[in-house]
Amino acid sequence: MAEAHIDTRALDEAVTFTSQLIRIDTTNHGGGDGVERPAAEYVGERLSEAGLEPVFLEKAPDRTNVVARIEGTDPSADALLVHGHLDVVPARPDDWTVHPFSGEVRDGVVWGRGAIDMKNMDAMVLSVVRAWARAGVRPRRDIVLAFTADEEDSAEYGADYLTEKHAELFEGCTEGISESGAFTFHAGDGLRLYPVAAGERGTAWMRLTARGRAGHGSKVNRENAVSRLAAAVHRIGEYAWPVRLTPTVRAALIELSLAAGVEPPDLDASDFDVDALLARLGRSAALVAPTVRNSANPTMLNAGYKVNVIPEQATAQVDGRMLPGAEDEFTATMDRLTGPHVDWEFQHREVPLQAPVDVPAFAVLRESLEHFDPTARVVPYCMSGGTDAKQFSRLGIRGYGFSPLKLPEGFDYQAMFHGVDERVPVEALHFGVHVLDRALRAL
Repeated sequence: MAEAHIDTRALDEAVTFTSQLIRIDTTNHGGGDGVERPAAEYVGERLSEAGLEPVFLEKAPDRTNVVARIEGTDPSADALLVHGHLDVVPARPDDWTVHPFSGEVRDGVVWGRGAIDMKNMDAMVLSVVRAWARAGVRPRRDIVLAFTADEEDSAEYGADYLTEKHAELFEGCTEGISESGAFTFHAGDGLRLYPVAAGERGTAWMRLTARGRAGHGSKVNRENAVSRLAAAVHRIGEYAWPVRLTPTVRAALIELSLAAGVEPPDLDASDFDVDALLARLGRSAALVAPTVRNSANPTMLNAGYKVNVIPEQATAQVDGRMLPGAEDEFTATMDRLTGPHVDWEFQHREVPLQAPVDVPAFAVLRESLEHFDPTARVVPYCMSGGTDAKQFSRLGIRGYGFSPLKLPEGFDYQAMFHGVDERVPVEALHFGVHVLDRALRAL
């Protein structure tokens, strides 16, 4: 049953706040180009109305973070972190059915950049804590709320800054919840899964630099920087990374097999074939396939200034992702693939994460989802990308991806991230408010 304090006003606020936050353009263009302050001020006002005392923190003007603490009833209990970012990736209005910063509510759906990533979660959190304030509800543990800047780039102005310069605000926090988990995944034949993230691959954004001998484009040149770079990029793009199963992925494979009616595999068997298992899992394999290996994808190339001039230098950028425990293997492999004539370095690097799934906290997240969707299955999974949980992990905070949404068949949640026509159903937000309320009080 839903709690009485999660009333019509609370549900309506989740929709209104999502829409109004979308209307505040917080596009993060990268390289320090972004403005989160108007959204931070909006969030601060909503928190202040609930009797909280938000703190505004900036590393640079307009790159604003908001942090507030809700005092629990048990001062001896560990604290819980709930965090969401305020920035969004760019969107071109000409590509969209509706303007990406309109926040339009049409036919039971809220449209706009951030509807999924992740102003919806920000709005649901605001709705829940305001409902608590009106009803006099207090959680057992302290809950620290953090609304951050710059997650869509390097987090330099957001979670990175907060953990380095304001760690005291997160004192006592042992666990955190945030984006990219607890959404409905329709696996076929009526099977509904809710993947809850309990791990992330590490970020390894790299810059490759090939050097050679400059010269005339009409003459043979065996020290051509462009050729050297192209060969290295080709090797990286074609490389087949070996399988590396982390504890989170192992748990996911077992639970997904059970949910799909497939005999649970012996993951330690010498003849175990993960790709064959994934083929048997059908649609649900998409939850695991990106995280059974490291990866490195060339994404940008830059060289030369005239067609008949061989440049002395050429560069490329590669998006690499590293599994927990496979970081040394990753760097050794990149050394080998780039070869003797191409140097490489990390432009941005963040650690991979793992959080336990056989603990009371994960059981609470599971129960909260299954309480409001009893015939569904909750499964752990590892995110292929990353979130601010990486930065907060430096403070010893274990992170879980838990931004609950009940989504209809055919709604491609993953495609909404950074995609065109990003949107979220109103009913999904209502479901999320109920689940978040139950989970946060139980945690």
